[in-house]
Amino acid sequence: MKISYGAFLASIVATSNAFQQPNYVSRGAATSLNMVAVDPTTVTKKEYQDICGVSFDEDGLMQRLQATNFLHPKHVEVIEDIAPIAGAMVDEILLETGEASWQPQDFLPDLSKEGWEDEVKEVRKMAEGVPDEVMVVLIGDMVTEEALPTYQTLLNTFEGCDDPTGDADSAWARWSRGWTSEENRHGDLLNKYLYLGGRCDMRSVEVTIQHLITNGFNPDARKDPYRGFVYTSFQERATKVSHGNVGKLAGEFGDTSLKKICSKIAGDEARHEKAYQTFCEEILKRDADGLIMVFGDMMRGQISMPAELMTDGVSQSLYEDFSSVAQRLGVYTALDYADIIGHLVKRWDLEHLEGLSAEAEKERDYLCKLPQRYKKLAERSMNKKKKVDEEEPERSFSWIHGRTV
Repeated sequence: MKISYGAFLASIVATSNAFQQPNYVSRGAATSLNMVAVDPTTVTKKEYQDICGVSFDEDGLMQRLQATNFLHPKHVEVIEDIAPIAGAMVDEILLETGEASWQPQDFLPDLSKEGWEDEVKEVRKMAEGVPDEVMVVLIGDMVTEEALPTYQTLLNTFEGCDDPTGDADSAWARWSRGWTSEENRHGDLLNKYLYLGGRCDMRSVEVTIQHLITNGFNPDARKDPYRGFVYTSFQERATKVSHGNVGKLAGEFGDTSLKKICSKIAGDEARHEKAYQTFCEEILKRDADGLIMVFGDMMRGQISMPAELMTDGVSQSLYEDFSSVAQRLGVYTALDYADIIGHLVKRWDLEHLEGLSAEAEKERDYLCKLPQRYKKLAERSMNKKKKVDEEEPERSFSWIHGRTV
């Protein structure tokens, strides 16, 4: 099939130069080459690819990308080997899309039906009983969920797990898009609940969301899929804990609708947590030393929370204030942080791993002792506060019209 490229001949030649080795031919030889007659009216697709030295169809593009030098080539080999497990996660962990899956509207008043006013009044009546401090933590959780574009961008930085074309059919690309589509429901549902509840300054909340997406966040994954999956294994569990505890508090204060919403979202996070932890388990079977060294290095730092760069444009300490309220309510605490590390150590059975190098053995011992060390530090800090009877300072939040908690 002939394709007209006459208008693009100059760009073809320029593009071809980008894929060729430097030209060291003599000036005379170059001049004679430039004098070769070329018909600029039509060029076949094959001729175009031959000129550029690269294929532009999907298969050819994928092959070229795979030939690119990676920062973590050994890790990429392992990731490619466990791609079938990622495919199984899409089929077994992720829910079906469309009518077979839950949607935010399932938990909200249907404004297209008669009687919707009474349903909205009921939502608002139950929301009135939720204390401001619980509302602040709920808003912070919702803002975190709404920064989903940042998280999908992060997934696409993990070498070997990316979606280079945007609609690639690889197992990892399908997992990334499927995970994103499910997570997208969380922010949508919480956002609509808060809007209907009438307790918040929604514009301030929206400003915070925009700032957070603009600011982004850096979990120190370094394009390494091992680091990425250790991070997501931790973070999905942390998110599950937070949503679950907010739901429990909502139930205690009579908001059964919010309790149901938070429980549903926590259930999603539990499934996603299982998937990411399974990926790490499979990596351990193939490269135990590699994952252990990455896990240890990450734990010597600190797991970054995805909303650390949130701001409402008013408070310079918004994330710290939000975190302090969550800690005080027991929604997400230093003890939870220690428990999550302990869960991962147990889930991956690090204590009984065999065949490790001497260096990895040392790192494994460090990791196995770490949960108890963190727990002791957290308890010591909490007991110290009780002894000196420290009172938490009141904090003002624009999210709730400047009220203090």
